[in-house]
Amino acid sequence: MHRRSLLAALPALSLAAPALAQSDRPIRLIVPVAPGGSQDIVARLFARHLGPVLGQNIVVENHPGAGSNIGYALGARARPDGLTLVAGSDSLSINRSLFRNLGFDPVQDFAPVAQATSVPQILVVRADSPIRDLAGFVAASRAEPLAVGTPGNGSLSHLLLELLQQASETRVIHAPYRGGALALVDLMGGSLQGVMINIGAITDRVRAGQLRGIAVSTASRAAALPDVPSFAEAGFAGLAVAGWHGLVAPRGTDPAVVARLHAALVQVLALPEVTQRLHALGIEPVTEPPEALGERLRADATRWEAVIRRTGMRPD
Repeated sequence: MHRRSLLAALPALSLAAPALAQSDRPIRLIVPVAPGGSQDIVARLFARHLGPVLGQNIVVENHPGAGSNIGYALGARARPDGLTLVAGSDSLSINRSLFRNLGFDPVQDFAPVAQATSVPQILVVRADSPIRDLAGFVAASRAEPLAVGTPGNGSLSHLLLELLQQASETRVIHAPYRGGALALVDLMGGSLQGVMINIGAITDRVRAGQLRGIAVSTASRAAALPDVPSFAEAGFAGLAVAGWHGLVAPRGTDPAVVARLHAALVQVLALPEVTQRLHALGIEPVTEPPEALGERLRADATRWEAVIRRTGMRPD
């Protein structure tokens, strides 16, 4: 190939080749939660399909603990060489205000790659509960505070529960758990009257008639559970709150690498087996550019800082 032709081909080659193709090291995907939850499931789904698209192995590492900050800190301090990714979520924006002295900035110390998904929250009760809709939930809460579980202090579910109490002028007894699974056990056992949780954790149980969905936090009804109304339908338009599971990289990662990773993930999100799995969890794919995730991280950080300060919220 002539020198001029080779130079002209270099940009295309750099986009077509794996990130840092000269390295034999696999890409490390840090997942800041324990195996088994929806964030871990989605991260592993992406890793399984991203590897072939990128032409590079991806190794998933779970580093849970401290409200996801152990995994996030590892990612933030990793070399920005394109060989480390982090399975990010809404907790990045939340943790910035929820925790003190982190030693890293959960918003500024990452290069956004892709939001990838939208994960609605949902308020559920037992199927045999006398509460049948949000109006009934509000009325019952005003008569006597209900015990409502969430996956933990400072979780997106907890923040949404605080917004609901403020908007409806009610108070509930908040019961934080170390994960949504334990809250659901106590809901089914009768210790709780409700649970606020991400939709991926309970879609199958609502469909099976074990739980009743009271309201979802999307602007309109969620495709996964079309019979469950939104908070907006019940008159609480300000409660349109959806989480996300996506990818970020250490700050300073080459923008060309970020662009290539985003393009590869968009390809993955178009695969039928991926969309089917996400829809089964009640999760919607999102293909917006990295800049959109950056804007969301900053906007969410501002929004949740106000709620955290107003309520005096503290981590578990």
